[in-house]
Amino acid sequence: MSSSDDDDERIPFIQRPEWSDVRPVPQDDGPHPIVPIAYHDDFRETMDYFRAVYLADERSRRALDLTTEAIGMNPGNYTVWHFRRLVLEALNVDLHEERDFIDEIAVHNSKNYQIWHHRRWVAEKLGPQAADKELEFTMMILALDAKNYHAWSHRQWVLQSLGGWEKELDYCCKLLEDDIFNNSAWNQRYFVITRSPLLGGLQAMRDSEVSYTVEAILANPQNESPWRYLRGLYKGDTDLLVSDNQVSDVCLKVLKTNHNYIFALSLLLDLLCYGFQPSDELKRVVQFLGKIEPDSSDANLATTICSILETVDPMRSNYWAWRKNNLPSEVC
Repeated sequence: MSSSDDDDERIPFIQRPEWSDVRPVPQDDGPHPIVPIAYHDDFRETMDYFRAVYLADERSRRALDLTTEAIGMNPGNYTVWHFRRLVLEALNVDLHEERDFIDEIAVHNSKNYQIWHHRRWVAEKLGPQAADKELEFTMMILALDAKNYHAWSHRQWVLQSLGGWEKELDYCCKLLEDDIFNNSAWNQRYFVITRSPLLGGLQAMRDSEVSYTVEAILANPQNESPWRYLRGLYKGDTDLLVSDNQVSDVCLKVLKTNHNYIFALSLLLDLLCYGFQPSDELKRVVQFLGKIEPDSSDANLATTICSILETVDPMRSNYWAWRKNNLPSEVC
């Protein structure tokens, strides 16, 4: 074993002079524990000393160092994190150093609730100056796992609480350029256009966003995310959804040119239920897909769409059958 290995070898607390005045507190599992946990000796000793410090409410430098060791052994211990925050405040520790500590722990525990809660606490204490660093950190985590809920949640909190909106839409564009199927990036894009104080809100962004979304749909009609995003662009304004020709036009284009038309039919069905009056061309295309003769008495468009979806979307065939049986009377 090298000298560096010797330096790194853990020294038990009982052999550390600075801890000689502390009487460790063992875990109390009662007189007859049913399934005692076989803790590692180092872990057991560390937690015994932590309990002693915690019960004494000792907010000292050695207590902070002790929480560091305890977190290294179990990053999910909420009580240790909570006590660490009390000690940090009592000692007035530089929270930039604490953020560096979290960086090291979080990389290997990126879905740990306690770590993200602690990071938010630190960022909140540091204030708006921490925004760029927090956004960079979440970007790094999302590069490893694009759907990390904790990272997305933290990122949205940072934007709303600390700022940093200026480049967020560009970031969403970059993520979608890399992977147009990234539903988390679509969700973040919607968050930005509806919440950013710099963009003017959904109404101001709708036209450009519809164009962007239609382009994404035509490139990959089987991608459900932009279809849902398109609906969201008309949230709270069903009349506009029905009257905007861009919506029915993209449905028609997909139905005419692509075999992946489940989402186009689904949206078209909703449009009909909202009062949409289809063009003759749209009727003919749907009738062709449903193998129904033009001008047939059985050529009700909404019913035909449900029947087609029962066939082409077998995973949800029961749902489409239910929709067919519960269509509004005015579209039946």
